[in-house]
Amino acid sequence: MKKVLLTTGLCILVAMSSFAQKKAVKDARNAMGKEQFMEARELIKSAMTNPETANDPETWKTAGDIENKFYEQENLKQLTQKEFKEADMYNALLNSYDPYVKADELGQLPDEKGKIKNKVRKDVSAIMRANHGGFVNGGIYFNNEKQYGKAADFFEKYWLIPSLPMFEDDKNAFNTNDSTFQTIKYYAVICAIQAEQHDRAVTMLKRITEEPFVENSTYKESDVYELLAAEYENLKDSVNFLNTLQVAAEKFPGNKYFLPNLINQYIVKGQSDRAIEYLDKAIRNDPSGSCDLYSVKASLFAEKKDFTQAEDVYNTALGADPNCERALEGLAVAYIVQAQEIKDEATTVSTAQERAALDDRAKGFYQKSLPLLEKYRDLVMARESATNNDKRLMYAKLQNAYYNLNMEKEFEEATAELEKYSNQ
Repeated sequence: MKKVLLTTGLCILVAMSSFAQKKAVKDARNAMGKEQFMEARELIKSAMTNPETANDPETWKTAGDIENKFYEQENLKQLTQKEFKEADMYNALLNSYDPYVKADELGQLPDEKGKIKNKVRKDVSAIMRANHGGFVNGGIYFNNEKQYGKAADFFEKYWLIPSLPMFEDDKNAFNTNDSTFQTIKYYAVICAIQAEQHDRAVTMLKRITEEPFVENSTYKESDVYELLAAEYENLKDSVNFLNTLQVAAEKFPGNKYFLPNLINQYIVKGQSDRAIEYLDKAIRNDPSGSCDLYSVKASLFAEKKDFTQAEDVYNTALGADPNCERALEGLAVAYIVQAQEIKDEATTVSTAQERAALDDRAKGFYQKSLPLLEKYRDLVMARESATNNDKRLMYAKLQNAYYNLNMEKEFEEATAELEKYSNQ
């Protein structure tokens, strides 16, 4: 008998606890009806965490309704030009999102008979659809307040709402192919970047690349990949940075961001063969940029001491553009490097005859460099954008050639110019 009494008492306590929590939900709704929002929020908060009511869709719908009613109340004041609390209004809208989504998720769970009876979906989906545009306004408000992370929250919610399960049977609920929708997706990313939430920005950008691209007036598809690459670079994620450049270089062959950066990455990593492969692609895609591209390619051959190939490529660049400064300088330097290597070799031979032969060979390379350097000088001096450092480096190379060719007058003139630009 005593055991029966204990069991009965325990059941009564459990029932009372369950009743108390359900009453909290009811009381929260009553407080909401009286526009006592602070009290309503406190009441529903306990029900959202109590096991007796935490899995009840109505609990979470009530939490969303409280925030939504506050939002609607303040929005009406705004529309009727009455004093309203703008930040609080938009915060309530944002705070309604998660409870409504949770309510719908719980409503989709099957009952003990395995049946799904989602009693909240109709109301929740109608409210979410009606409030959709408000998330744009909230994003704009917090962006203007320079609260970029929160602005990103609003823009991202606007982006996510049409893909929520509650709308899966209503594909016409939103027009996700219009320019505005695409623009807001982009704004979400930009705000996340401004908030320095780089991991979040990467997640958003990857999502955009996985969705069908829709032409719009705000950004091109290639812009998304540029931002994604830049974010990986900010995160010092060299693997994904390189992978993104590779994918984008193939997808957007005419883009002037991906190939040059990809080539530079291969150069930095010492993978000159891969760099040359992509340089050839870049030259095919953009013949107008062949001066710089051929010059970079030639410099890679020169670094490998393949001076024959380097000379051929530099001459190809000069054939396309006789005034290509980079090729003039690069080819001249390649000749000077070879001359210096021969002069170094001359110090190791034992006979005067061998030294003389090597000196003649070295002189031949200096002579080949001279007309290139003198033309390079003329172009640099005529270029308005040339800096003192450009002129200093140019005269240093020219001085070296004059010295090794025993051209004393020209050497002294170059030395004077070098000193002038070194002291400015």
